[in-house]
Amino acid sequence: MKSFGSWLAEIELERYAAVFSENKINFDVVRSLSEADLRELGLALGDRKRLLQAVAKLDGQGDAEALPAPTIASLEPSAAPESTAGERRQLTVMFCDLVGS
Repeated sequence: MKSFGSWLAEIELERYAAVFSENKINFDVVRSLSEADLRELGLALGDRKRLLQAVAKLDGQGDAEALPAPTIASLEPSAAPESTAGERRQLTVMFCDLVGS
C-alpha cells in the first residue's frame, strides 16, 4: 500500500503534505473532504479540483488498497455529494383581483 505522501506526489500536490499531516488527514478521511474543507486548508482552486478528481479516479478504479471504503459514521451531511440534476415539480398558481369588482 502506498503512503499518502507518495500519492500526493503522484498527483503533483506534494507541497500540501505538511498541511494534511498537521491536520491529521490521511486516506481514511480524504474522501469526506468537501470543497469548503480544502479551501479552509489553503488549497488553491486548481489544486482543490485536482485533489477531488484524483480521489474520484481512485474510487472509480476500485483501488481498495489505496482508499479504504468509507463507513456511514465517517460521512457527514456536508460531505454528501451535491446533485446537479434538475427536478420537475407540479406548480399551481392562483391570482384573484378583488379590487373594483
